[in-house]
Amino acid sequence: MTDALIRILLADDHPVVRAGLRAVLETEPGLVIVAEAATAEDAVARAAEGGIDVVLMDLQFGKGMGGAEATAQIIARPGAPRVVVVTTYDSDADALPAIEAGATGYLLKDAPPEDLAAAVRTAAAGRTALAPTVADRLMNRLRTSGTALTRRETEVLSLVAEGLSNQAIGRRLHLTEGTVKSHLARVYTKLSVDSRTAAVATATGLGLIRR
Repeated sequence: MTDALIRILLADDHPVVRAGLRAVLETEPGLVIVAEAATAEDAVARAAEGGIDVVLMDLQFGKGMGGAEATAQIIARPGAPRVVVVTTYDSDADALPAIEAGATGYLLKDAPPEDLAAAVRTAAAGRTALAPTVADRLMNRLRTSGTALTRRETEVLSLVAEGLSNQAIGRRLHLTEGTVKSHLARVYTKLSVDSRTAAVATATGLGLIRR
């Protein structure tokens, strides 16, 4: 296996869905399915073993952990794979927790095969891939709630996306660490998120910042 291959873990409790995803993705050059998981817990465990670049994660599993919680656990580890949620649910109540948990992408199961493959490649490159309906609704939430980011908030969040600490951001922008924290707090409120990872994922998906 070469570094050029994108190694995928399929996490879904329905064998037919996993088989369908496998059939679609294995025809794509550069993509390889290296593991499957029928529960969220198994997905977390397999991702922790390494050798995975992208996890395709269902949101709803029969019992136990859900997809959003599994996503949060997977990306909490150093060198974690990207997670793309693939689900039948497209409501804000489903999409927002997954994005806040750190999902790099959010697709619906009825998406065209080429969109699925493109989302995997986009996620592997560290960029966000959102289903158009989900992206549209998130953008509308921002527009209608008057939550556009200020120039300074955008600068701060862009540096967060680069992996800088609050202290390093302060040095870069000639701000105190407290001021940086204040800007981030306002960003969290505007984007309806509660973590740096979720803020970056949401803002990137909405085109507010570039990764």
